[in-house]
Amino acid sequence: MKTRYTLLFLLLLSLILLTLEAKTVDPYKVLGVEKNASQREIQKAFHKLSLQYHPDKNKNKGAQEKFAEINNAYEILSDEEKRKNYDLYGDEKGNPGFNAGYPGDQGGYTYFTNGGQGQNSYTFRPGDWQDMGDQGNSRSFSFSFGGPSSQSSFGFGLNDIFSNFFGGDLGGGRFGGSTRSQSRSQTGSRSSPKSIKVVNSQVFNKEIADQGMTWLLLSYTSSLKGSQFYESIIQEVADSLQGALKVGRINCETEMSFCKELGTQPRRVPRVFVYSNKASDKGSLVEYNGDLVAKTLKSFCQDHLPRFSKRIDLKHLQSYSGEEEKLPRVVLLSTKKDTPVIWRALSGLFHKRFIFNDVEVRDVTDPMPKKLGVDALPAIVGWLANGEKHVLKSGIFVKDLKSGVHDLSTLLEGFEKKNKKAAASKDRKAQADSGGKHVSLLTGSNFDALCGGKTPVCIIGGFRTLKVKEKLEDILSMVSQKSLSRRRNAASGDSISYTLLDVAKQSSFLNTFDKSGYKSSDKLLLAYKPRTQKFAAFKGEMTAEEVEKFISSVLNGDVQFTKTRQKPVLK
Repeated sequence: MKTRYTLLFLLLLSLILLTLEAKTVDPYKVLGVEKNASQREIQKAFHKLSLQYHPDKNKNKGAQEKFAEINNAYEILSDEEKRKNYDLYGDEKGNPGFNAGYPGDQGGYTYFTNGGQGQNSYTFRPGDWQDMGDQGNSRSFSFSFGGPSSQSSFGFGLNDIFSNFFGGDLGGGRFGGSTRSQSRSQTGSRSSPKSIKVVNSQVFNKEIADQGMTWLLLSYTSSLKGSQFYESIIQEVADSLQGALKVGRINCETEMSFCKELGTQPRRVPRVFVYSNKASDKGSLVEYNGDLVAKTLKSFCQDHLPRFSKRIDLKHLQSYSGEEEKLPRVVLLSTKKDTPVIWRALSGLFHKRFIFNDVEVRDVTDPMPKKLGVDALPAIVGWLANGEKHVLKSGIFVKDLKSGVHDLSTLLEGFEKKNKKAAASKDRKAQADSGGKHVSLLTGSNFDALCGGKTPVCIIGGFRTLKVKEKLEDILSMVSQKSLSRRRNAASGDSISYTLLDVAKQSSFLNTFDKSGYKSSDKLLLAYKPRTQKFAAFKGEMTAEEVEKFISSVLNGDVQFTKTRQKPVLK
């Protein structure tokens, strides 16, 4: 009896050791990649093998187990933390061993569609196939994809896996990818791409809303299946449109009220939105309801890039010569039949700072480009607000979209500074011609010249009506003349500048001084020190005598100044 138990024990031990040995599979060997393989190489290998061993297409013995093994290997190598653990310890958990089958999980896999709201996910497990037809030994499975009306029992094409990850033209089905149905994978334990920014209400209002940049946003909860696959597709699209598109993710578990406010709450699967600045001054969220394929999603994003550049005819360029406008104008001359993506992106980033146009030019030898001084295409020609023309750049070459947007943004910012200097010079000339009685209206184009870092004190008279404006202009003109001697004794000859501000149009500017934005005041007077970003508000009766006393106290250091809430910026 004792010998029998001993033999039974040895037999069980042998079976356990054989099982462990069989499951100790190298994920690199499974996918056929090197130890130093990149994520792109791992992805390609995974999709090639998963297509080859897919249980519905490969009926050979062992294909089902091989398919599970391939997915298991990919889950480890596509997760940097698990890959690191495997490289160090031989196991993704930091323990020796590599279990291809994940006992207790039955090797389940979940497939997803993105056909719009209410679409389902479908799970199968090896050994749990649904019988199709009359063959009692047939082992197959069926899905229903694409919505309630779909009658298809097999809703994806052979090449859809490749299409989803690489955005190619290999398939157009609705198969969205696969991932393990293991609970830890579905709850987001795999580290998300680090470049996908977490978006909450503060980030949305500060960096996204009406900022001119197009955003691709994922709305999800940690319990939803497929979030990581969605993130991989979104990241791929964002990488291909760097410079013109930013990407973010909103966790609607932690940001429940924010998601409800936006109307982005996910249902059975995550949802994808584009913050579009396509045409209007106000941006808006537009939901993407197409297939979760990188190429298709990229086209959708491109369609929703800003369109603030007006396409014009070449002959219209002549009318800009010497024409004065409120904003500087920039025109792109290129051989493209449609507005280039890079120019559309720039038109959003610099919206309300420039007037954008673009024009198709067949050849640089055309009379108009030659007349403008353009000797190579593509080229950018700019006009200052005073009508002065400049060729900003000709023969433009960009390495990629991201660097192109950066380089041309720098070019436009330099031209904007030139425009501000020209505007300030014009204001000073107008003030001199009027005997010093003219007080300039503070705008975004002359802010740096009148209230920038080189001005020790800036006196800002705020008005809401034309009557108040005229009164403030008279007072400030009068005081500026009386205070000339004091100004020179206090500092340099330009130690104080006097400006007017239309507070009805610049509420955000006033919010940097006071939380209420002085909404209850029909007139106000501020002394602002740009160098220290401090200010003092005049609270007396708005007469020339009282204002003069206030400014004298400011110069003599008798007025207490308060730090602004943030740096004032005029739009």
